[in-house]
Amino acid sequence: MNRLLTAAATAALVLTASAGAAFAQDFRELARQDLQAAHDQLAANHPAAAVQSPASQSFRAWIDAGLQESLGLANRVNSGDAHAYLLNYYAGGFRDSNISLRPTFEGMGPFFGTSWPGFTTGWRDGKYVVTYVKPGTRGAPPVGAAVMSCNLTPIAEYAQQKLDRWEGDLTTEAGRVQSAPYLLWNRNNPFVGGLPSTCEFSVNNRRARDFEIRPIPIVAGDLEAAYRATVYTPTATPLSVETVNGRPWINVHSFADDAGWDAFNAQLASQAAAIRGPQGFVLDLRGAAGTSAYTSTARGYAMANRIWTPEFTVSRQPAAGEVTYRATQGNRDWYAATLGRMEADPRFVAEAGPVIEQTREIVAAFDAALAANQPTFTLAGRAVAADTGAANPIQGPVIVLVDAGCSGGCLDTLDLLSRLPNVRIAGSTTATDTIFIEPTVSRMPSNYSDLSYGHKAWTSRTRASGQPYTPEAGLTYTGNPTDETAVRTWVNGLFGG
Repeated sequence: MNRLLTAAATAALVLTASAGAAFAQDFRELARQDLQAAHDQLAANHPAAAVQSPASQSFRAWIDAGLQESLGLANRVNSGDAHAYLLNYYAGGFRDSNISLRPTFEGMGPFFGTSWPGFTTGWRDGKYVVTYVKPGTRGAPPVGAAVMSCNLTPIAEYAQQKLDRWEGDLTTEAGRVQSAPYLLWNRNNPFVGGLPSTCEFSVNNRRARDFEIRPIPIVAGDLEAAYRATVYTPTATPLSVETVNGRPWINVHSFADDAGWDAFNAQLASQAAAIRGPQGFVLDLRGAAGTSAYTSTARGYAMANRIWTPEFTVSRQPAAGEVTYRATQGNRDWYAATLGRMEADPRFVAEAGPVIEQTREIVAAFDAALAANQPTFTLAGRAVAADTGAANPIQGPVIVLVDAGCSGGCLDTLDLLSRLPNVRIAGSTTATDTIFIEPTVSRMPSNYSDLSYGHKAWTSRTRASGQPYTPEAGLTYTGNPTDETAVRTWVNGLFGG
């Protein structure tokens, strides 16, 4: 669906096709339908509604109250963008990264805006600071200036109103980092307004002074340049192996199935001897988004097995422990469909046979629980394997580089990597997830949004619900995250170079 559907829509109407006939639909009504449908599906199938866990509290507190709050805003939905924002607001209120309502059309993307002041901000050391000023912009605060207030509202409160749940989860460090560039942009969100008129900035820690916020015309590439100068954004080639400062640097910036794993795995195999040498290596997981699903986590574990060896990693994999499933027909059908996709993928069959067998057992357990009219059932996960006695094939130190973009399957992979010897996690705080994992996706009635949510509860997971990976003080990068030369120089210093 075309980007113009959202940006150019000024009336709350869109033409859609049904049974071969075109008719007008109201975005406001579409939003109401989708909100209600999302609520009903979550209430019917999400494990938090049936599992007794502290992680269930935010779900239960928001599912009904958030629906009413969101429905109360539906009259202000005036475009496809507004529809997407309101659904995102409802999903964001659960404070669970595994619950999302994403547009099915070409969405706004990270580089979209309808107006901006010629500069942007980032989240640095607990503050919003200017990170980029377009050359030639007049009257802008300098790079490094800290935002103190906007429109006479303290900046923390202003950011909460402008960004939280609309652009990200401001209760997390990762959410603050990734949404910070939008603090002073107009992203066509009618619920929060456009640009402020005046903001106070403190320059060089001096007394704050006012700057008038004047919108300037957007030239193609402006917002992308500003965003990339503020938030680390992976390159077009997410998987690769290169040599940096004399040691292997393994880039894994995505866990998506279409990221190019065949070629990457071939690279790992051909360079295994160099990777395992005494000089050590870097495993760069910055920006490595991945759904917390079987395929995403399996990719991460398979990568670790290729770098180390399956014999060495098997006894160091975290125990799966108990997993609780909500026994509904919808959840059962998702697992059955997933099993079919696994069995149809030759590569997955070759790499993850035990996962396929486990999924067959889960489908059978669903059938038994549904037949017995049980609301939930619990299965014991894989126990910790016995130590094979295999020697560590890695001779040198290992730096695993992470940032706010490491999410989903990346976090699952860190659960393994953090248990391996001579591995240090460095960089900046990762994203978070809850214990409600394995997202299922379904289309909303409007056809303009997909609901995704985790439908099993990993109640015995060692990493607590909502807990990120945060590097220790000596391994925390405090420089410009988008200055690749600076990042690589800093990482080299961690090896004593």
